[in-house]
Amino acid sequence: MDSDNQAHPDDWGPFGRPLFQGEKARALSRVGVVDVGSNSVRLVVFDGAARSPAYFFNEKVMAGLGEGIAQTGKLNPQARVRTLSAIRRFQRLAEGMGTGPLTAVATAAVREATDGPEFRDLVENETGLKLWVVNGEEEARLSAQGVLLGWPGAYGLVCDIGGASMELAEISDGRVGKRVTSQLGPQRLMGVKGGKKARKEIIRSTLQRLHAELGPQHNRLFLVGGSWRAIARIDMERRGYPLHVLHEYRMSRKAVNDTAKYISNSDSDALRSACGVSSNRMNLVPIASEVLKEVVKEFRPRDIAISSYGIREGMLYEQMPQILRDRDPLIESCMFSEAKDARIPGFGRTLFSFIQPLFKSAPPERLRLIKAACLLHDVSWRAHPDYRAETCFDLATRANLGGLRHSERVFLGLALQYRYSNSGTNNRFSDMYSLISDADQRAAETVGKAMRFGAMLWLTRDAQLGKLKLFPKKRILELTLSAEATPLFGEVAEARFNSLAEAFPATPVVRLKP
Repeated sequence: MDSDNQAHPDDWGPFGRPLFQGEKARALSRVGVVDVGSNSVRLVVFDGAARSPAYFFNEKVMAGLGEGIAQTGKLNPQARVRTLSAIRRFQRLAEGMGTGPLTAVATAAVREATDGPEFRDLVENETGLKLWVVNGEEEARLSAQGVLLGWPGAYGLVCDIGGASMELAEISDGRVGKRVTSQLGPQRLMGVKGGKKARKEIIRSTLQRLHAELGPQHNRLFLVGGSWRAIARIDMERRGYPLHVLHEYRMSRKAVNDTAKYISNSDSDALRSACGVSSNRMNLVPIASEVLKEVVKEFRPRDIAISSYGIREGMLYEQMPQILRDRDPLIESCMFSEAKDARIPGFGRTLFSFIQPLFKSAPPERLRLIKAACLLHDVSWRAHPDYRAETCFDLATRANLGGLRHSERVFLGLALQYRYSNSGTNNRFSDMYSLISDADQRAAETVGKAMRFGAMLWLTRDAQLGKLKLFPKKRILELTLSAEATPLFGEVAEARFNSLAEAFPATPVVRLKP
């Protein structure tokens, strides 16, 4: 398959069917993907917004197919049994969820083992599921496309590590460039004779070769794969980082080195327990950290970002028409949530139009967050009134929302929190506020209070609420009410308008439209 060309209708790749019903697709019907990796076998069922698919179901089994492959050249016998058993379970689950036929992809262990073809045939004969075995460069390309699903327009180097291999791929301008593959998977490196010194030499020489093939790579490094995510969890633990969301978590080159030392100096069991890493994964982490140290040393990226999206998401991205790829995953996800959960779907756009004049000087990236907040402002209405503010913050900071930095998650969460609470922010989320500046905290409060007031003039999705206008130099906040909205401007609405004025601060002025 070629990411730059739309697949022919008769050839929809491993899915065997189109996933997106044309360029106007807004929703994705449930799609199940089985990922048979060297270390784990996983079922992910995608659902939700077409441009920002959510994880309807996600389960993995640490089967270890690639364990011992460096010594024997074959798949681990016990892991074969566990993988087959997991696939049978996944099929039954998928039937209950109505996913339609499952799609299965297999990577390094199955493609490189001498008994890989025989195992592939066994899976098909026993379950009817055909394994789509990808080569290293194809794996690199699909993983890079997964990153593009989460970061439209991203540029840099994608590094995807599995148990038995590690792939690198360039991305820029929404496209995948050069890609290379290697045998730097920690599961394979465990079998290297000569211990840490011999491993270091293999890792260094391999990375020097890969660097020569790819050329200079000093932009962002995107890390894909379970071992990288485990290292990121440990980095969070070391730093006392308050937001435990792996996607878009950032690390510096120094942090990578510090965390590698932290791993080598810590008790493995205590660290595993503190960070919620499985024992099978934890066994690979020390070697994976050796690889990451050398990757960072060799390529010297500007910064480092963790991606929860990889090969499975890349398979979905493969089928997206370009017009769908170009949409903003954050806004698409928020629109989907509003359509599904808000009391009056569509009112979010009306609310955004109403409060937007207050933020004329805001840069596009801030207006994008304000629009997202307006779309989400009413999706938590089912929560108890005493907990709506916290529910909103929790949704924004922890939900599967693509295209959001951690600081933007906190800004969005804080704005939604003020949508439902006019009081201070001393609560169980307070430690996260340090991820944004005091000025941004105040800006989020202003956005939240603007939504809190605008929701009082709630009519229909096409309602003419009136106009808000801010005169910064005169410090005046002017409200011109439409005849339609005037009866809604009761004492509670007036109190909320006055609270909004105080947040700027400005003097509130109310005018009635004749």
